[in-house]
Amino acid sequence: MLTLEEIGRFMADDESSERKRLAKVGHRYYEGDHDIKSYRLYCYNADGKLVEDTTRTNIKIAHPFFTELVDQCVQYMLSGDDPVVISDDAALQEEMDRYFGDDFLSELSETLTDTCAGGFGHMYALKGEGFRTRFEHADAMGVIEVRAKDTDANAEHVIYWYIDRIDKGRKIVKRIQVWDDKETRYYVRVDNGQIAPDDSEPLNPRPHIVYEEDGERYGTNLGFIPFFRLDANRKQFSHLKPIKALIDDYDLMSCGMSNNIQDVSEAVWVVKGFQGESLEELIQNVKTKKYIGVDTDGDVDVRTVDIPTDARKAKLELDEKNIYRFGMGFNSAQVGDGNVTNIVIKSRYALLDLKCNKLERRLKAFMKKLVQVAIDEINSEKGTAYTIADVKIKFDREIMTNATDNA
Repeated sequence: MLTLEEIGRFMADDESSERKRLAKVGHRYYEGDHDIKSYRLYCYNADGKLVEDTTRTNIKIAHPFFTELVDQCVQYMLSGDDPVVISDDAALQEEMDRYFGDDFLSELSETLTDTCAGGFGHMYALKGEGFRTRFEHADAMGVIEVRAKDTDANAEHVIYWYIDRIDKGRKIVKRIQVWDDKETRYYVRVDNGQIAPDDSEPLNPRPHIVYEEDGERYGTNLGFIPFFRLDANRKQFSHLKPIKALIDDYDLMSCGMSNNIQDVSEAVWVVKGFQGESLEELIQNVKTKKYIGVDTDGDVDVRTVDIPTDARKAKLELDEKNIYRFGMGFNSAQVGDGNVTNIVIKSRYALLDLKCNKLERRLKAFMKKLVQVAIDEINSEKGTAYTIADVKIKFDREIMTNATDNA
């Protein structure tokens, strides 16, 4: 059993780890919160000191390419209409449909989103209606795997925390669960204060499974920690890593062009020999009377500033092309020659297919762990002898097609 001090230390170490720090950046970009939001402009004042320039335009517009790329990958992976888990045995297929139907796919979609955005995602198993195991998404940022040794394959404990509510005075109340292979212990923490046992839980510690029979309450355990992790790649890097600099550059180029247009949108009036008393009178005449009085040698010249937009547009187009290229996504704004055949469509999906193929191998290995839990439960309840070899895991991905070609 972990002590309160150990739980606090593991949570602090996990929060400051590079793995979670990079994952937070991925989730932040998925939510459209880019680095451009904190972009600031500086200048030297009259005393020669570098200070923030609050007079110039500083437009901050995030362009959520990463949100589109993540959603593309997740929805394309789960775009097929056929069941994900398939069996030639009709009875087993009926059971698999109950475990891995639409509700499961909805939870898997959330886990895949965490995996693509942050580099890893989690699901956990629990007993649901009819004493049947169901699988739900677990927020990856709140899952901490504790191993006896760093080289161990399996975790000895799993700490799972989530924010329950925010009380008055902005106090954050965290609920903490500490799982092992036999039971779960519940704790609570307010802000960064002391961790204490959660008195709101009637059973603490609680066995994995609690049930009543003939008025008596019984408890049992699963024999394993019911948390399962899906990694995006071997190093658990987010899909953001190869394209973050490109997205930041696109934001900077686009916002810089907007700033230039905003700052020089007004014309410059050059007036010679003005017949008036003040500059305010000149401005008032221009705005209301649409004329300016000058003497015989006077003149008025309206000058505008040409903004160098061509170079910025070319850079924006190059950045957008590279974001979809290195982000391995489908660019729906891509312009072709008008001859959009099925072959052309498939070629535009080539990079997205390649990315999903790499992710599918890990997803199938992840799914086998869940399917094994379901099969063990079916065998225990029905006295059958099904094995993982009796099912196939298949993800049929669908792309749009040209109706004329199909005909």
